[in-house]
Amino acid sequence: MSDAANTIIGPHQGQPVLVAGESLDRVQAAMVMVHGRGSTAENILGLATELDRPGFAYLAPQAAGNTWYPHSFLAPLDANEPWLSSALAAIDTIFSQLAEAGIPPERVILLGFSQGACLSLEYAARHARRYGGAAGLSGGLIGPAVTPSNYQGSLDGTPVFLGCSDVDPHIPKKRVQESADMLRQLGGEVTARLYPGMGHTVNQDEIAFVQGMMAALTK
Repeated sequence: MSDAANTIIGPHQGQPVLVAGESLDRVQAAMVMVHGRGSTAENILGLATELDRPGFAYLAPQAAGNTWYPHSFLAPLDANEPWLSSALAAIDTIFSQLAEAGIPPERVILLGFSQGACLSLEYAARHARRYGGAAGLSGGLIGPAVTPSNYQGSLDGTPVFLGCSDVDPHIPKKRVQESADMLRQLGGEVTARLYPGMGHTVNQDEIAFVQGMMAALTK
């Protein structure tokens, strides 16, 4: 766990983390699943049933008030504090717990939907290292602009997937493209797919891509 996660006391600290799949002492890999605004950890864990890959543990943190941060992900960063830093620290704590259980980041996939996708991608970019994978389903990096100086380190070939509608009412396709470019600059092996006319949802092509990420960790 980073020093920041040790020192932050915010709205999301102390919130529950739901767990599904196999027990941590038996798994080959893990997935951290981050829910969207107005949703729940229980809801995002439902996606684990569709992903249906043995050998995984699934961990889903719950946001206080069902919201990771109060304003748009395109708002000035300060406008979403202290919620944003608290949310990032909550994810950091889970990675620390997984490491203590013998599951390093390179065997962990970080996946989020909508607001959770934005948070997941932002976490991966701010804590760049080799992960088992990162999947942002209907999301992009956080802030009024994608600012390279906010991100250091290397994703070291981490498989990264961004999937979104080309007309998503919450996620501009330009931000998806900018986020993909930034994550490539950080050393990610990035696949970005914009789906014509899709709603704010998850489709079967996205599920299939994530299943491929999972299969690579459980050969």
